[in-house]
Amino acid sequence: MIRLLGSGDLEVFRQIRLESLRTDPLAFANTAADWEKLSDDEWVRRMTDNPVFVSFDGGEPVAIMGLFRQSPSKMAHRAWLIMVFVRPGCRGQGHAKALLHACRAYAKSMGLLQLELAVSAENHDAVGFYERMGFELVGRIPSGLLQDGRKIDELLMVHRLDA
Repeated sequence: MIRLLGSGDLEVFRQIRLESLRTDPLAFANTAADWEKLSDDEWVRRMTDNPVFVSFDGGEPVAIMGLFRQSPSKMAHRAWLIMVFVRPGCRGQGHAKALLHACRAYAKSMGLLQLELAVSAENHDAVGFYERMGFELVGRIPSGLLQDGRKIDELLMVHRLDA
């Protein structure tokens, strides 16, 4: 089951977001420590200012995906796909695909024309998934992420919603 989170879902959001950051630290620009220090109000703001979807399996949150809409008027037709994570034991079961469909539908309902994302060049499974789902590689940021002194390139991908 996919659900758009609301202000009453703080603990669900906190649980799956911290799990994502702890499980796949190389997949995100943020760290669990970055988020652990946030106030409850900030957690709620981050969950409600932009749409955050969670996939549940047996009542447990197992996957998350959100949208971050650009705010400048000339860029307001675009949104970044953010916080993408599926619990390792639940991968390959359609959670990411269902979440992406929910994000696409929501984005279209908001009048958005384009989804964008940045993904580690080393995350081959994610890159393959995004390509299968219609995203195109449009650029590379050399050393876009620094992890424990390692330089990791980020790939920029785009999916046109009006194509």
